[in-house]
Amino acid sequence: MDIFLFTLSTILAITGLIGCFLPVLPGPPLSWLALLTVSYTEKSEISSETLIIWIIVALIVTALDYVIPVWGTKKFGGTKMGVKGSTAGLVIGLFFGPIGIIVGPFLGALIAELIHDSTDTKKALKSAIGSFVGFLLSTGLKIGTAIIVTWYFIEDVINQLG
Repeated sequence: MDIFLFTLSTILAITGLIGCFLPVLPGPPLSWLALLTVSYTEKSEISSETLIIWIIVALIVTALDYVIPVWGTKKFGGTKMGVKGSTAGLVIGLFFGPIGIIVGPFLGALIAELIHDSTDTKKALKSAIGSFVGFLLSTGLKIGTAIIVTWYFIEDVINQLG
């Protein structure tokens, strides 16, 4: 049974890390599921407190992932159109690999703001920068959380196997 749990938790950990970059997968909660799954193995030393703390952190970071890019866009003067454009740019950017994921939200916000008001290019650029900054902050939080949770997972697996 432990081999199955190790395999499942490894898949969840990898998917969690990938999910930090893909908006369709909740990265930190998937990483936490890896930790939860490995905690059911026979020799696991993961405590209930660790699981509770990291699910709370994972859920907060996941919620912030929806708020921070909007906050960044608005903080830099963007409109709802800029926020929608940033989201669309991220989805389209997925088809262009890592560069698309980084540049997509910026271009999406810029284009959407220019469609909204083509006379104010300075505001459109500022909104796009805000979207980009928000994207970087939220992605950084997700990656940081997923890496720490994955570290707990790896450490537990190493302790069990070694």
